[in-house]
Amino acid sequence: MFRSLLIAVAALLATPALAEPSLAKPAMWTVRDADSEIVLFGSMHVLPKDLDWEPPALDAALAKADDLWFELPMDAAADQRMQALAGAYGLLPPGQALTSHLKPRAAARLRKLADRLAVPMSELERLQPWMAEVRLTMAAFALDKGLAEDGVERRLQAAAPPAVARKAFETPDEQMALFAGASQADQIKTLNATVRQLDKDPGAYRRLVAAWSKGDQKALERAVVGGMRKSSPALYRRFIVERNARWMEALQARLAGSGRTVVVVGAGHLLGPDGLPARLRALGYDVQGPR
Repeated sequence: MFRSLLIAVAALLATPALAEPSLAKPAMWTVRDADSEIVLFGSMHVLPKDLDWEPPALDAALAKADDLWFELPMDAAADQRMQALAGAYGLLPPGQALTSHLKPRAAARLRKLADRLAVPMSELERLQPWMAEVRLTMAAFALDKGLAEDGVERRLQAAAPPAVARKAFETPDEQMALFAGASQADQIKTLNATVRQLDKDPGAYRRLVAAWSKGDQKALERAVVGGMRKSSPALYRRFIVERNARWMEALQARLAGSGRTVVVVGAGHLLGPDGLPARLRALGYDVQGPR
């Protein structure tokens, strides 16, 4: 679940190829009507610290933008609210243990991965499955120098001119409800999938960043939403399809007005037939960018 949003939406060391700024060309889309322009940019929420990824065309769009949209507000108040909500909804009820909800083989894989990532099992045992998935994923990022502080949103929030209005599609409470409101069975399914991936394929993040850097949409779609769409269609609808439908309302309202907008959301929301570019094309808008 969190893997599909954050990394898959997004941690091993960047390869030498990733360190070459000339190879970093993440995809962008430009949507136009008679008096409006929206630039869509797919984010990697967590990136290697030394990756030079920012396209000049995105800088140019930000310099002219009237507003900049993120999934969530990028400010201290939103960060504090998310932390408070995680504490309120991320813990199992007293007396319950995470591994008691897992099958023996899955519990053994979890313990093995936690040991490799230096995450105390005493900590994981207290967490809801979705929060345990977040904790393990972030531990893998930290171990291999993928840092949230170096993700796309943080950099663009700081780089955009002060006059550009910052807006968000969701509140912290709305986004937390997506995680905490998923059934425990779905949470366990995605936790197990993430544990298997982190254990058996530690190079997945490296390949994901490489695909994102090169604008390889087919590889991104396979890595980011392909597995989720196949193995957890209910979660795919919840986290991708339904959210995109809600965000489309805001985008269409913006296009009904006038001005220039930059939208930065997780790369998974821009991919495939359910992605925002495809949805806008289907409505007849002029959308320039990858198909």
